[in-house]
Amino acid sequence: VHGDAAIAGQGIVYEVVQMAKLDGYKTNGTIHIVVNNQIGFTTNYLDARSSTYCTDVAKVTLSPVLHINADDTEAVVHAVLFALDFRMTFKRDVFIDLLGYRKYGHNEGDEPRFTQPKLYKAIAKHQNPRDIYAAKLIEEGIIDNNYVSKLESDYKSMLESELEDSRKEDKTVITPFMQEEWKDFKRADLSEIMIPIDTKYDKSKLTKIADVVSTLPKDKKFIRKIERLIESRKTMFNEDKLDWAMGEHLAYGTLLEEGFNIRISGQDVERGTFSHRHAVVKVEDSEEEIILHNNISDNQGKFNIFNSLLSEYGVVGFDYGYAMASPNTLTIWEAQFGDFSNGAQIMLDQYISAAEDKWKLQNGLVMLLPHGYEGQGAEHSSARMERYLQLCSKDNMFVADCTTPANLYHLLRRQMKANYRKPLIVFTPKSLLRHPKVVSTVDEFANGSFQMLIDDAQANVEQIKSLIFVTGKFYYDLLEERENLGRNDVALVRVEQLFPLPIEDIKALISKYNNTEEIVWAQEEPRNMGAYSYLLLHFEEARTWRAATRRPYSAPAAGSSTRSKRRHQQVIDYVFDKTKNNQR
Repeated sequence: VHGDAAIAGQGIVYEVVQMAKLDGYKTNGTIHIVVNNQIGFTTNYLDARSSTYCTDVAKVTLSPVLHINADDTEAVVHAVLFALDFRMTFKRDVFIDLLGYRKYGHNEGDEPRFTQPKLYKAIAKHQNPRDIYAAKLIEEGIIDNNYVSKLESDYKSMLESELEDSRKEDKTVITPFMQEEWKDFKRADLSEIMIPIDTKYDKSKLTKIADVVSTLPKDKKFIRKIERLIESRKTMFNEDKLDWAMGEHLAYGTLLEEGFNIRISGQDVERGTFSHRHAVVKVEDSEEEIILHNNISDNQGKFNIFNSLLSEYGVVGFDYGYAMASPNTLTIWEAQFGDFSNGAQIMLDQYISAAEDKWKLQNGLVMLLPHGYEGQGAEHSSARMERYLQLCSKDNMFVADCTTPANLYHLLRRQMKANYRKPLIVFTPKSLLRHPKVVSTVDEFANGSFQMLIDDAQANVEQIKSLIFVTGKFYYDLLEERENLGRNDVALVRVEQLFPLPIEDIKALISKYNNTEEIVWAQEEPRNMGAYSYLLLHFEEARTWRAATRRPYSAPAAGSSTRSKRRHQQVIDYVFDKTKNNQR
């Protein structure tokens, strides 16, 4: 249901209309009903669009449009029945432009004569649709005046009766939305979502899944690069060094084997923006699509992955709805680059972060947002971590910034193994996808669990003078620098789950390193971005820590590669030497 001003002016309408025939998003036809009151709040329709009709977006898909006089009751009924028949027969969109008027001002309390005095003089004198239709039926001898009076009297009596019945109820019971689909899930508060969830998986079954995603059909020909890439999955499994892509593939494979469904959508997700996923491979000659994840077992869940249209708002909205309709599907939307999600900001503000608080609606949508400073400029570096963290409160979602394939694997499995659903925001890497140190063992997959905090396994507690807390890819930059400097007095602790923050675990680690002379928060983002301000708000002790960050900037990153490297190194230098304060 649209308003005339909205269908003409809101870009989301065009995005959704473009989905109408796409495999990943089509619904086999939508009936669009436009309540056309020829005005948008106070704006006349001549100022609200350039097109002749508010429904001209329908021309994109050559959909029929029925322009109906809303005063003609029988025409309205006929149009709706026709639209329904058309949709069911041809499985295509159809639009009904219901041309009427708004009897009173916006929200029925506004004064419309301020801005449309002539129009509202005409409306004040105009008969309402009920009276117009009644007069027509009386003129045709179908009903009489008593019939209309009785209808009105009966309707008012029914309303009064219902009102009296409602007053006898002490408590209103609201039927949960999509009750049947959500009957096995419960709402969870902060204490419950911090309880660890068992995500282990049998090693022998894991080996079989690794074999499936590492084996191409022998009767089909693929380009040599694809053959080598798929073969490398088996090699890394046998060598016990699994990379980021294998972390994903094994998470999906194990969940499918356990009966969960997987849906992944977004721009270029089939291959992956950075060519790491290759969930869909193409036969060289025919371009037939092969999805190895659909060969896991006879009783597995469904695996669907779709390259989306070049849209964020519409696609995130669709996937949010999909996750709501199917809580047993791991529904993932991946941004091409993390900051591109700002095109879907309305979905983030009004639904993803707030729907459970506003409407008691759970949702398990996962957002994968590539994030990291690698000299790619202001629009391809930051996923705007600070914006998501600002939206966090109580128990409304999870925010994670993983540094190992195994931790991503367990994080995705945790998302489905829980008996509740929360949105999950994951800041994912770019350069780490092929980093030689970003690997995990098979045992870490089979017998591990999601680690909200990862301690420094190399640190000698007695020697540590500087305790560094860091999140994400920046850890590996600091690790390399520590090795170069030979600094055995520095411990690097990774915060893998940013929200809810594992406060007790952090406090325990601080107590463990009891010889520490200073605690440092290190981030590659500018001081006014990243997780720093969030940390100050949610962990009071952090206010005494030394913060090593870029200087505050309005742009997330420098456009110059040289300047970006210099700023990055300045932060690293300050982490290890407090005299090199880059904020001055």
